[in-house]
Amino acid sequence: MEQKQTQVYRINDGTANPPRLEIQQSWWGMERLGDGTREWSDEEKLEKIAEAGFAGILGRLPEPSEQERWKRQLDAYRFSFGIHSFPSSREELAPLLRQAKEFGVQYVNSQVMDSFVVDEAAIALLDALTQEAADAGLPYLVETHRGRVTQDLHRTVSYVRALPAVRLTIDLSHYAVAGELVGESLLRKAEPLFDVLLQRTAAIHGRVSNGEQVQIDIGQDGQHELVEHYLRWWSRGMAYWLKDAQPGDVLPFVSELGPPGYAITERTSAQGTREISDRWQQALVFKRLAEEAWRRAQALVLNG
Repeated sequence: MEQKQTQVYRINDGTANPPRLEIQQSWWGMERLGDGTREWSDEEKLEKIAEAGFAGILGRLPEPSEQERWKRQLDAYRFSFGIHSFPSSREELAPLLRQAKEFGVQYVNSQVMDSFVVDEAAIALLDALTQEAADAGLPYLVETHRGRVTQDLHRTVSYVRALPAVRLTIDLSHYAVAGELVGESLLRKAEPLFDVLLQRTAAIHGRVSNGEQVQIDIGQDGQHELVEHYLRWWSRGMAYWLKDAQPGDVLPFVSELGPPGYAITERTSAQGTREISDRWQQALVFKRLAEEAWRRAQALVLNG
């Protein structure tokens, strides 16, 4: 299948500043978080995100009735704002792109539906979505997510090789759990395929899978033994991005720890459950890990 050349719109702040990492918090990841007696209000969540030093949010495009309020809040905290989308066709994506551009989003992230679209049909769909976003003039990223067109590592690698314009939101936790990558032997086999995807890094979602659960607690200092693998992958993807980055370019890293059922829970009573982790504190750990991965990436580029 012959592909025409598609312009790639990079995430760029319009300045002459050096390329930078921007650590964002997932708004979905704020669901059900609170003080133990009640969930925080939207304003309290925004305050927590700002106080922790996050630069922005990844969320959903607000409903028209909510857009003015969201614009005020984002401006008040000087937050950048990327959005999720779940398109299954070019026609479905087009109006969202128009609305997103009017709202002023930083980028559009897509989990492309669904895993039963395969082979040439999947390539054609990804190409059409990428073309539509290029026509709209918006940075457009395809997330490496199971249960979507990007269901597994092998098929996603084949799609990326066929489509030079596709840029990715890297979340390798999905491929660790979808492929049950348990143990050093399987992780080593995955490395060259991961590398194909990492060369297209345009954003990263922070989560660690152990190959059995998609989201695990990595410890209060990120001391879980699998963290080093993810740091290596993230820093390599960042280094690939840095090598091609231009002044003003921005690389989002999203701390994206989901509520139950992503978060592992334990039963507390016949009716009740609770998360085994402090998900907000874990989000802060991922923020620190992103900063460490960025330092490693800069060193990789500096040292050639």
